Amino acid sequence: MADSISSIARYRVKPGHEDDFLKVLDDHRTILRDLELVTDREPDVYLGAERDLEGPLVIEIFDWIDEDASARAHTHPLVSGVWESMGPLCESRAGRPPFEFLNLRRLAPR
Repeated sequence: MADSISSIARYRVKPGHEDDFLKVLDDHRTILRDLELVTDREPDVYLGAERDLEGPLVIEIFDWIDEDASARAHTHPLVSGVWESMGPLCESRAGRPPFEFLNLRRLAPR
């Protein structure tokens, strides 16, 4: 897993749509795994709120199988379909986009 890339995704979910969004997130995980784009490590999923902003925030932390997996996901119609279904369940807030993604390389302990 040394070449995997950790992704931290922030989803600003519309109030009252948390359960629907989490179902889509489960489908997303299944498709990414079936396409061998993510590692077998179970993602960490958190539900909370952003400081000074109303509305639910879902954080998902997962590992892409390699540095190029995210780009491959962007070109796959199954993944695009799931991403499109996320759109109506999320919203921009305070000038922040509905989704934000950080892709980071995990460092070994020093």
